[in-house]
Amino acid sequence: MKKILAIALALCMVLSLGAAAFADDDITLDVIICQYGPNTQEWFLGKGMNGTNFVDKFEAENPGIKLNLEVVSWNDVYTVVDTRIAAGQAPDILNIDVFANYANEGLLEPVSQWCPEELYNDFFPSFIDQSVIDGTVWAVPDLASARALFYNVDMFEEVGIEVPTTWAELEDASQAIIDFYDGEVYPWGIDMTTDEGQAAFAYYTWGNGGGFVDADGNWAVNSPENVEAIEYAIGLINKGYTNPSPATQTRYDLQDMFAAGKLAMVIAPNQLPTYVADKGGSINLATANIPANEGKSSSSVGVMDRVMAFKDESAPDQAKRDEAIGKFAEFFYNPENYVGWVSMEGFLPAVNSAVGALVEADPSFGAWLDVLGGCQFYPTAKAEWDQVKQGVIAAEQNALTGASVQAELDALQAALVG
Repeated sequence: MKKILAIALALCMVLSLGAAAFADDDITLDVIICQYGPNTQEWFLGKGMNGTNFVDKFEAENPGIKLNLEVVSWNDVYTVVDTRIAAGQAPDILNIDVFANYANEGLLEPVSQWCPEELYNDFFPSFIDQSVIDGTVWAVPDLASARALFYNVDMFEEVGIEVPTTWAELEDASQAIIDFYDGEVYPWGIDMTTDEGQAAFAYYTWGNGGGFVDADGNWAVNSPENVEAIEYAIGLINKGYTNPSPATQTRYDLQDMFAAGKLAMVIAPNQLPTYVADKGGSINLATANIPANEGKSSSSVGVMDRVMAFKDESAPDQAKRDEAIGKFAEFFYNPENYVGWVSMEGFLPAVNSAVGALVEADPSFGAWLDVLGGCQFYPTAKAEWDQVKQGVIAAEQNALTGASVQAELDALQAALVG
């Protein structure tokens, strides 16, 4: 009898502990994180955080808040999120690149409702500015990367040429590389695929004084500067100065060619050295500014992803929910955690507090922070951005098969303002 009572008492204690661990007033946050690389899943849910993971560590330090966190590939995340929104099951916290459509549809919480002031002030202002619509901030930056020109140092020394700074110099260098290597090396990489075609549009148009919008922020995709820039890029391809299939060869294909010594120059993010090393490459590489047209300024592309919070009208205690989301953000961006995440995946930080630790761990971060400070961003706060992104890619691909750049960009501009 005593044994039965002991077992019953032990069972009651277990049940009691379970009830304490999952109390009725606990908050569960549904979180979707995009998969940036092979380490993402391990860091958030495995053992990649020095033997533990983000979820376990967060819950241990924030009793009363549970994380239902899922890592989703970039290929699937848009479909996953849209499906959940349609079913009335939007995540509480989402990590993704786009935000304007969600904000314009009234689905997001303003950042001011959940982000602690001290953390908000830690973000780089230029990053915050990319998530503002009508004076309201709807998302905060997750992390960033910047693009620069990478070149094969040994090839340039062997051919006896300098790194090009202008479009004319780029053509001269490309011809010299073709002549020296008898066509065995592609001089210049171009990605006009659905993956990065908008980046190609940015590289060339910004390098010619153009861009997606004019000085007043209005769409100007068919400006004379843009038409000239894309015609120049198409000309590089037609002259044989680039990889053979820009409409299908993504930047990852270009990076593979570069790592294998088959491509002399490529515009790529700051993670390229790690990518090359992972591929087993031993390229003596260096970085330089992206060439621009004569008399124009070089400009890098800043790429930034975001963290945002969706509304949940059914939440019984909105203030408590917002506080929980804020604690998630504070924990994520705490340099003790964030520095490991950013450096592990080879990205650039979005908060000032992480800069010192990252530069100390890897001095090369300092140069990239300088690049990031002078780069431009896609106009993702404008509701038509998705249409423009797909439109410029289509225009480039049609131009590759002989269509008029002017006509293609005129049609896109008319669709935007008509």
